[in-house]
Amino acid sequence: MATITAVVFKEGGKTYYFAPRENEEYKVGAGVVVETSRGIEYATVVTPRAEVDDDKLVLPLKPIVRAATAKDEETHRKNTERRQDAMKTVREKIEKHNLEMKLIDCEFAFDGSKAVFYYSAPQRVDFRELVKELSSCFHMRIELRQVGIRDEIKLIGGISPCGRECCCSSCMPDVKKVSIKMAKTQGLSLNPQKISGLCGRLMCCLSYENDYYAETGRQMPKVGTELNTPDGKGIVVNVNMLKMLVRVRIEDKARDSVSYKDYTLEDLNYGHTEKNYAEDNDESDNRVKEVINEKVNEDAPSQNGGENRQNKNHKRKKKNKNGNKPNGAQPAGQGNGQSNKQGEKPQQPQQQQNNGQPSSKKKKNKKFRNFQNKNA
Repeated sequence: MATITAVVFKEGGKTYYFAPRENEEYKVGAGVVVETSRGIEYATVVTPRAEVDDDKLVLPLKPIVRAATAKDEETHRKNTERRQDAMKTVREKIEKHNLEMKLIDCEFAFDGSKAVFYYSAPQRVDFRELVKELSSCFHMRIELRQVGIRDEIKLIGGISPCGRECCCSSCMPDVKKVSIKMAKTQGLSLNPQKISGLCGRLMCCLSYENDYYAETGRQMPKVGTELNTPDGKGIVVNVNMLKMLVRVRIEDKARDSVSYKDYTLEDLNYGHTEKNYAEDNDESDNRVKEVINEKVNEDAPSQNGGENRQNKNHKRKKKNKNGNKPNGAQPAGQGNGQSNKQGEKPQQPQQQQNNGQPSSKKKKNKKFRNFQNKNA
């Protein structure tokens, strides 16, 4: 366990952990000066002291330099006030150079060593001349950083369709990944205008209750499923995942009437029971066994001396006597360029002779005759 102090650099921004000083006490909302990879910065305390497991930290933690003094507070206030004038100057320079970029926000380093300007653009922008002019204007190092549409709304803020301030700029430090599958799981309308935020992307709040709806959706029947109810068979027309109710459409053909009723999951029987499921498995297993046995009987020789093979050979010889081409024979007038005389058998393909020894086909026929004589 490690003792930490949690701070934020912007309102609603990401929380960072630092090691507190032993002899200093901090209050929520108080200012502190910390050292980061960007240099010395001003931060606001959100958690004075807390114990956190080591596996959740990136050790070693950087210590807090000092609690903010009156001079530090004045420096931070001046840097905040000069933002508007600086952005106005930068917008004028952008128009002067005819650059396709939209200035979003800017921030000054606490020690006044550099200024960072955030912008969005549809493509890459060549701002080398702009940076040179801004450096001579502000007399400090200038950085221009391009951000996406979601980061733009996070920096600017605004009122979302729900009537509250955007989550990304108020209460959500990290931008979460959101997919259209979350809207389908929660049964929301797939109209882009209703599920999109100010940035034109899917609203971040779709991820808040997605785990609950995903778990509940596995227990609830799907819309259109036919199931049994205490009042007869019906079809699911709607499900309420918050109240765990299923609305069923029941059609009574005898009375020529249709009714809609809500049921809990305990009142419904919309799946296979254990008995029916076992019976279905037994039937499928028996069917598989029958197919396997049929396949084995077709491939295996019969017990009366290979009648299946004998019948096949007899039919093949019959076809050859009737003038049909045997397997492997070439059509008349093809192959060796010679045509067969009328009434003669078609010429068989030449077989490779192995020093006067019988061919493999004759060997097989001889084995078959021996096999037939033994079983006779």
